[in-house]
Amino acid sequence: MIRVGLVGASGYTGAELARILCNHPQVELTVATSRQYAGKPLAEVFPHLRGKVDLLCENVAVEALVDRADLFFLAVPHKTAMDLVPFFLEAGKKVVDLSADFRIHDASVYEAWYQPHSAAQYLAEAVYGLPELYRDKVSTARLVANPGCYPTSVILALAPLLKAGCIDPTTLVVDSKSGVSGAGRGANVGSLYCEMGEGFKAYKVGDHRHTPEIEQEISLMAGQEVVISFTPHLLPMSRGILSTIYAGLAAGHDEASIRKLYEDFYGQEEFVRLLPQGEYPATQFVRGSNCCDIGFKVDPRTGRIVVVSAIDNLVKGAAGQAVQNMNLLCGLPEGEGLAQAPLFP
Repeated sequence: MIRVGLVGASGYTGAELARILCNHPQVELTVATSRQYAGKPLAEVFPHLRGKVDLLCENVAVEALVDRADLFFLAVPHKTAMDLVPFFLEAGKKVVDLSADFRIHDASVYEAWYQPHSAAQYLAEAVYGLPELYRDKVSTARLVANPGCYPTSVILALAPLLKAGCIDPTTLVVDSKSGVSGAGRGANVGSLYCEMGEGFKAYKVGDHRHTPEIEQEISLMAGQEVVISFTPHLLPMSRGILSTIYAGLAAGHDEASIRKLYEDFYGQEEFVRLLPQGEYPATQFVRGSNCCDIGFKVDPRTGRIVVVSAIDNLVKGAAGQAVQNMNLLCGLPEGEGLAQAPLFP
């Protein structure tokens, strides 16, 4: 059994990691940390874990953690992760970091959107953990930067088109909608039921922190620097992301050729589902799963393609993808512990 430590167990992502890991046949969750709930059973903090997870939340120094697991998930805020990663790596442990601290390759870009980086020496070796694109690199890494939720939905939707050069990347417009769990579990007036119920709003228009992460990855695929228009929105639902992406389509491509492109690119992927022609993703059909659903429409009238993707922001957008990366890091079948079908309704 692989011993796994969960640093930052009291948020939605930490809870989702515990839910997935407790059913993983080759993993033992050996430690879960939380300053807020230190001394309480994790199953008391999250009652849905009763009878599944028998751990106390602990608030202990990193030195006391290092010998208790072979791999650590860091489900902690930005800045906190960069303080922990050097210690775990120097102790010979593998790390899957769910913060943004090691996703951006260029320290100056990270610092422009976040804060000063105190562990920039590890950026060059951190592997961006989108398995469908980088599984070979993930499998030999010791530090994986788990992608953000919005970037996962956007990058997977665009990868076949960008790699084939059949869209104009300068025309990209991304419109994304998320459930409120993406804002975290901390008390926030904007996330209260009376603030969100029966409402729908844009936020962080033009300056969301996931923008440089998306631009980094699509620039690599396009082979040129790409700047996008990205607008996120909040929906009155607990989880899920729906991204609608618009791009100018290069000449010589039609619905049939684009469909073959996606089929060839994702045909062997366990967690990416290309929908039949004329059908489009919906968040309720990926809920609780590690799936990313993709649909598209070629609009000959405007010369554009519209691509729609849906993920569960807490699973494929966070904890599920992190477990997918853990499996690769540890030489396990990539889908181990992640085969559950989406929940419906």
